[in-house]
Amino acid sequence: MTNVRAAGKAHRTERLALIVLRGASGFFIVSIALLIGYLAVEGTKLFTVDHKSIFEFLFSPTFAPDQGHIGALAFILGSLFVTAFAIAVGGPFGVAVGVFFAELAPKRVASAMKPAIEVLVGIPSVVYGWLGLTLLVPLIRNTTGSTGFGLLAAGIVLSLMILPTVVSLSEDAMRVVPDSLREGSLALGATRWETIWRVLLPAASSGIGVAVILGIARAIGETLAIQLVLGNAPVIPAGLLSPASALTSEIVMDMGGAAQGSLLQHSLFSMAFLLLLIAMGLIVLVKLVARKAA
Repeated sequence: MTNVRAAGKAHRTERLALIVLRGASGFFIVSIALLIGYLAVEGTKLFTVDHKSIFEFLFSPTFAPDQGHIGALAFILGSLFVTAFAIAVGGPFGVAVGVFFAELAPKRVASAMKPAIEVLVGIPSVVYGWLGLTLLVPLIRNTTGSTGFGLLAAGIVLSLMILPTVVSLSEDAMRVVPDSLREGSLALGATRWETIWRVLLPAASSGIGVAVILGIARAIGETLAIQLVLGNAPVIPAGLLSPASALTSEIVMDMGGAAQGSLLQHSLFSMAFLLLLIAMGLIVLVKLVARKAA
């Protein structure tokens, strides 16, 4: 009798847990669907209500909604250039640090440093931006004679921000490579560096690719850090020392003062929807890379 009661109680608990989990999953799915739907509706009003051209939005460099110009090319290029610089600098460096922790560093050093690297993920982006504003911008100004604001400062700040993600995921990708590959390469006479370069890195390339893509996703969606050091000039950047603006920084700066239903508000929602599409594209790319790895 006692066993029957215990089994019944366990069954009721299991059903309750299943209901809670299904409810939480359903709430999450509905919330994401509503968010995407809302951004899709508001982000397309620029073309369906104001009858503006998608071509003008994507390829015109002039952004002056009060005069009817809604070109977002300067912001799009600013986001892409800053992200490309951050990945070009932070990506290889992060992968190198991940390889060092996984293959070369003593276990005691790696076990002590990995938690410290992961803590950097939790530092608010405004802290990175403030440090860039107070330390990096004056250094660039004094060194180059420019204003100090621009793609260089923003790219360096973003490089530091994506490092924890790239380092952690690259290290994990290297550690899951079977030891038989290491041992086989060394047994054939390869040096430790040749083993890393010609065997382990190709074997872990899919996981490292995921790390880089996730770094890109964080970089392109960053707001406060680059807003403080980018210069926020709505022009196409002429070089690394040129002030620029990005999609995220422009949305933050102007959304608060945009009148309801105005051309400016619709333009900013279109920028937000474009960012969402980019983020979704990166997620799909991560899935494809992960599926290739599997």
